[in-house]
Amino acid sequence: MRVVRFTPQPDTGLGSDPLYGILEEDNRISIISGDPIYHGIQKTAATVDLTKVRLLAPVIPRSKIVAVGKNYADHAAEMGGVVPEEPIIFLKPNTSVIGPGDTIVWPAIAPTIDYEAELAIVIGRVCKEVPKERVNDVIFGYTMANDVTCREIQRKDGQWMRAKSFDTFCPLGPWIETEFVPGNQRITTTLNGEIKQDAHLSDMMFKVPDIIHFITQVMTLLPGDVVITGTPAGIGPMPEKATVAVAIEGLGQLTNKVSAKP
Repeated sequence: MRVVRFTPQPDTGLGSDPLYGILEEDNRISIISGDPIYHGIQKTAATVDLTKVRLLAPVIPRSKIVAVGKNYADHAAEMGGVVPEEPIIFLKPNTSVIGPGDTIVWPAIAPTIDYEAELAIVIGRVCKEVPKERVNDVIFGYTMANDVTCREIQRKDGQWMRAKSFDTFCPLGPWIETEFVPGNQRITTTLNGEIKQDAHLSDMMFKVPDIIHFITQVMTLLPGDVVITGTPAGIGPMPEKATVAVAIEGLGQLTNKVSAKP
């Protein structure tokens, strides 16, 4: 099922606070009581049409976003390196998260900003040292991410966190798919209508069980944490006022605008 987080329009009579729901096949949203990651999926009798809401990022991590670098061989090569023997991980702050349709804001100190399409894992329970064969037990579902990056700052710092941590640098959405099974699905980035990244999830060197097992040997993952799994080749800069869309077969499309350059 597709879990959405949204704000309703004033004429719906549903108030102005963010709500959660299940997006049904007829584009009606069945409203859920509470946060489904923490309280489970409890449908209420209320529904609202998709056209009467504004979709938000489906999850705002209360703790952290854990990102994996150089997880596609072709991307590692275009960055002048090879796939590492173990996953390379780093953190992005939860303040970098925005939702579908939101604007990626160009920082004043960033000469350029790049797109990076990624599969995102949403964690559903507290977990530590998870065996590979039990990884599915701790996953609530999957969504899409754009790991926006200032490449010049990344090179200057010699590490990745500052370059990827600006506010608005982690679009997520448009929903969480709880029944998605990563396999050979196509992953793309389209910039102003032109495909820039085009690969398959099967090209990931470290698969989802490898990633979650590795991360939870280092740190405890909490409900609502997000893990983004690396990007394929084809990264590049986004021009100001561009439209960028990340798509994964079976998950839909995450579209955002880029602001003007300050």
